[in-house]
Amino acid sequence: MACESLFVIAIDFGTSYSGYCFSLASGTDQIRQVYWGLEHGLKTLKTPTCILFNQKREFRKFGYDAVMKYKSLPSGDIDSWYYFHNFKMKLYNTKVTTGMELKASNGKTLPALTVFSESLRYLKDHALNTIREASSQAVCDQEEITWVITVPAIWSAAARQFMRLAAKEAGLISDMISEKLIIALEPEAASLWCKQLPWEGFVADSSDKKKFKDSPGIQYIVVDCGGGTIDITVHEIQENHCLKELHKATGGGWGGNKVDENFAGFLEEIFNDGVWDEYVRNHPTELQQMMYNFGLQKCSANREDVYIHCLYNLTRVAERKKDISLFFKNAKGAKWCDGVIKITYEKMKSFFDYSIKNIIDALKNILDKPQMDKVQYILLVGGFASSIILRDAINKAFKEKYHILCPVEAQAAIANGAVLFGVNPHIIASRISARTYGVKVARKFDTSIHDSNKLRISKDKNYIYCTDIFHKLVEIEASMNRDEITCYGFTPVEADQTSACFYFYCTEKRNAQYIDEDGMELVASCTVPIPDTKLGRKRELKVNLKFGLTEFKATCTDMTSQESREVVIDFLSV
Repeated sequence: MACESLFVIAIDFGTSYSGYCFSLASGTDQIRQVYWGLEHGLKTLKTPTCILFNQKREFRKFGYDAVMKYKSLPSGDIDSWYYFHNFKMKLYNTKVTTGMELKASNGKTLPALTVFSESLRYLKDHALNTIREASSQAVCDQEEITWVITVPAIWSAAARQFMRLAAKEAGLISDMISEKLIIALEPEAASLWCKQLPWEGFVADSSDKKKFKDSPGIQYIVVDCGGGTIDITVHEIQENHCLKELHKATGGGWGGNKVDENFAGFLEEIFNDGVWDEYVRNHPTELQQMMYNFGLQKCSANREDVYIHCLYNLTRVAERKKDISLFFKNAKGAKWCDGVIKITYEKMKSFFDYSIKNIIDALKNILDKPQMDKVQYILLVGGFASSIILRDAINKAFKEKYHILCPVEAQAAIANGAVLFGVNPHIIASRISARTYGVKVARKFDTSIHDSNKLRISKDKNYIYCTDIFHKLVEIEASMNRDEITCYGFTPVEADQTSACFYFYCTEKRNAQYIDEDGMELVASCTVPIPDTKLGRKRELKVNLKFGLTEFKATCTDMTSQESREVVIDFLSV
């Protein structure tokens, strides 16, 4: 655990930007921030989540360095290199496997595990070098560090396990059950940071001067506004200042990248007649620069018109067709101003419509529930929360009833909070189950309740049983304490059985009878050896599971030998 470590290093691995911070494990009063881009004339808390591999599929650059190197590549080399950005979204709302591939900007592919693990390896090495340079306490070995990696709360268990596997491949940990890596949920980490901030640590958007109180009974919503996903969770502060989750994590792919997509779609409408398509196809590095410039404007704190420089190649491609000002003749909300595209503030706000509507609808859906009537605060965190357009919309929708707060450094809240979580993972006392989870079992056949199509007979003909039964372990929206154990007792179907394979399923339903019902999803499996067959079917195996953690943990005990072992539940191979 963290208390046995010298340092805690938290990696905020974001869709658009990534970074890390660290502190001594003995105390978090001095969390060290790391600034990026100094060599490029910048100073930011995070660096772009971009990675570049050469023609031989070897890692070359990450972050700003990858962006700059990719931009400087000769046009003839672009098709042979591998440049990835926004790739974190590939783990959301999809079936995640160890063998999945990711497409680079030019359409070429690399294994997703390579892309993620090399990104983490770079951040790990950067962090270790920073600590060596800044600290008199040299890091001697891997066991002196607890790593924390943040993930969206709405990610699947398979996606979380994939990040653990990537961390192992990157050398952060030596094995998959290492306690030297903690997976932290992004809104939880942000919640921990916000609840200990003084009033001066929040942006003063309005006349609301209500200080956030770290007091027992206080309830609040955290809205983590990232580039890819919006993650929403609800917390209550307990008597011991730990946090209790009150509503299952919810959200969706409504982050800041949707605003970028809408902006790009608007330019495509303006630069019609094939101009935009040609530009995207032939000048990807310049397009990336334009989108980066727009991203800075998107998260501005100003309520003003936006000016985007039209870069050289877009101007050149457009003017081969006609005078560039003519493209703007019928453009509503945009004007050509001598090499610059002027976008009105009202038009800029329209790019946010999709994200804002979904965020507000999701918040209303939660807050309208009777059990949420004591919620007092809405906390906006994440890089996208820096946008005044987003904050204005949330204020307009909810300011009459709730105090809406955003940390001054909204982008850094998650990494800082992840350090706090790494030092004390027990501070999240309980969580709400997002789904109903259970295990596939067999039971003695009962003609009054079981489907005759599922009748099976053991090899020795001594046991008639029903297969494919769903045994519920945790119900959707159930509150699970962090250390709460769910226990399942198993007896083998066959007398000579030497291993037991457990298959875990989940569903949105509260109850189900069989694992092949509609909406049932196979999510994980694990195999446990039971080599001693002397007692035949009278052997018992107990499986203890913890569902209240950010990752499921299982311990199996063979009651015959009294031997126990921690079992890795495999979410990636099913």
